[in-house]
Amino acid sequence: MSTPLAERIRPKSFEDYISQQHLIGKNGVLTGLISQGIVPSLILWGPPGIGKTTLANIIATESKRPFYTLSAINSGVKEVREVINSAKKQSGLFTAKNPILFIDEIHRFSKSQQDSLLGAVEKGWVTLIGATTENPSFEVIPALLSRCQVYILNAFDKDELHDLMLRALEKDEILAEKNIELKETEALFQISGGDARKLLNTLELIIGNEDDIEITNDLVLQKVQKNTVLYDKTGEQHYDIISAFIKSIRGSDPNAAVYWLARMIEGGEDLKFIARRLVILASEDIGNANPTALIMANNTFQAVAVVGYPESRIILSQCVIYLANSVKSNASYMAINKAQAEVQRSGDLSVPLYLRNSPTKLMKDLNYGKGYQYAHDFPNNFADVEFLPEEIIGTKFYEPGKNIREEKFRETLQKRWKDKYNY
Repeated sequence: MSTPLAERIRPKSFEDYISQQHLIGKNGVLTGLISQGIVPSLILWGPPGIGKTTLANIIATESKRPFYTLSAINSGVKEVREVINSAKKQSGLFTAKNPILFIDEIHRFSKSQQDSLLGAVEKGWVTLIGATTENPSFEVIPALLSRCQVYILNAFDKDELHDLMLRALEKDEILAEKNIELKETEALFQISGGDARKLLNTLELIIGNEDDIEITNDLVLQKVQKNTVLYDKTGEQHYDIISAFIKSIRGSDPNAAVYWLARMIEGGEDLKFIARRLVILASEDIGNANPTALIMANNTFQAVAVVGYPESRIILSQCVIYLANSVKSNASYMAINKAQAEVQRSGDLSVPLYLRNSPTKLMKDLNYGKGYQYAHDFPNNFADVEFLPEEIIGTKFYEPGKNIREEKFRETLQKRWKDKYNY
């Protein structure tokens, strides 16, 4: 079996590496570090097929370090410890250049697996390079994340994808012998979704055993042999469809919301991305009109992370339909916007003395906390006290939404505060 095209033309040096110039270009961050002989532990974060594994290999080659690799899919704690022990022995031979341990899809590592890396990274037995398609803030444990630099890899743009295909046609020993004309490329770009590996695999599939071929959009769709959903996860359609999805839920149309959900799922969208947007929407567009919405959305995110595809589509559908049917309110969203705008306008206003913390005698002597009325000492656990800085007394940030639950908030606030909350 012949080696796949993506592997045959895999870059071997920074000079051959297309894109990510902010990292490995002439003035790139990694270029500067490696030229000084410095390779920190790092996390490479970006979408599939943009060269994270390739970049890790090149870093090891350019820095002349031993290279170990693990896949989170088929490696457990036992395999991690075995590799670390081997790297530790190498570390004694290369004291100035400790080995690199590359872990692909590190977001799939469990907490215990990630914990098993801590000691080796902290003691410098290995330099960790992790690759992930997920936000490291959510998927990598804080203790490990704090020991790594996070670098974001950008999806290939159309010019870079075009350059990649031209390189394949010119430099690959097999394709260079053929007469291939790239007449149209839009379908190839859309099918790949910015994934270089998928692009090259599709290109190789289209060419097949042909020695003379003209590549057009129709030919690409015909050869792929299915009605491919053209959904570019990194381009304009990505933003347009997620916008239509969110607006359908906000507009209380479950029928449309499920349709746009299906478009994203069929297009290969990251299910966790969809679930995260639902968590945001549950607060921004529903809020206290139905606090259960946030619980539902958060539970959906957790369930999607545990269950995975294809069953996660059912969980997402349930949540989307619930949120679309829920009563809506953006009162919490508007309140924090108004409050932040006031902070930016008025700056750091002083905290009233009676509200200040007074842990020391000096602070008490300065009247910190003096005159504070403890709410629980009063009837109905309420004391009529001003809690805003003097300069902005009377400013209103929160206005209850016009829904059953928040109308009750409004009644309670007006009963307690009288004119202060008389909207």
